[in-house]
Amino acid sequence: MHYQGNIIRPPSEADSILLQVTVGCSHNKCTFCGTYMGERFTIKKNSIVFEDIDYAAKYFKRQNRVFICDGDALIIPQKRLVPILKRIQERIPWVERIGLYGNTKSIKMKTHDELKELKKLGVKIVYMGVETGDDVTLKKINKGADSNRLIEMGKKVKKTGIKLSITVLVGLAGRKRSSIHALETGKVLSAIDPDYVGALSLMLIPGTPLYNEYKSGEFVLITPDEMLNELGLMIGATNLTSGFFHANHASNYLPIRAKLPQDKEKTLAYIAKALEGKVDLKPEFMRAL
Repeated sequence: MHYQGNIIRPPSEADSILLQVTVGCSHNKCTFCGTYMGERFTIKKNSIVFEDIDYAAKYFKRQNRVFICDGDALIIPQKRLVPILKRIQERIPWVERIGLYGNTKSIKMKTHDELKELKKLGVKIVYMGVETGDDVTLKKINKGADSNRLIEMGKKVKKTGIKLSITVLVGLAGRKRSSIHALETGKVLSAIDPDYVGALSLMLIPGTPLYNEYKSGEFVLITPDEMLNELGLMIGATNLTSGFFHANHASNYLPIRAKLPQDKEKTLAYIAKALEGKVDLKPEFMRAL
């Protein structure tokens, strides 16, 4: 497989065939993210991608999912993405699901019919980073979208029948806006009503703008207990019709897997128990991105 640079994927794609079609991220301006620092966004030649698909067809016969990397593969023009998906169908017919990352810009660039075409060709899930529903924090982290745009684009994906998984970041707003971040994020999640929510806990990466703000004292990183309290507020403010809220990423202090709405009260009680010191938290040295 022709991999270049850093390859990232959602935790749920751990057993998927990782097919790198883009290098880097089309936005690459978020102040907390250091994954693609200095990396120029490019789309790889179809000839190289097709070689990798053929390789997967020969050696990855046990995997029935494909995750198209990297940071924002949905940005690929339809006329280039469609042949890739068709190649996957032809050469790896046992694949049951194709997933990829998308942001508000790439989702906006696709028409409803184009998204439906992608679904027909096997794209069953899109992962979108919301990070926060707080407009002040969204502007501060240079996300490139406000809460209304996040809601609009999230709903656009949902209307096609493609499953939507949203990522949010606990601790991203610092101490002053912690509660606002939690409650506003809950509002945005409720408005979009995604199939999955994945909550990660902020880990500062040296060299990023947010890390520099932390070192200068401009940004205050909240404590583990404050992160748990923020997570509890966020879950309490999130109303899904039938979705999963997970906080079981390696960065989290307390693993949580909840089906909402039925598990909400049980999950909030579990968080409260942890805040009382009755449940052990993950030690700092075991956390990772």
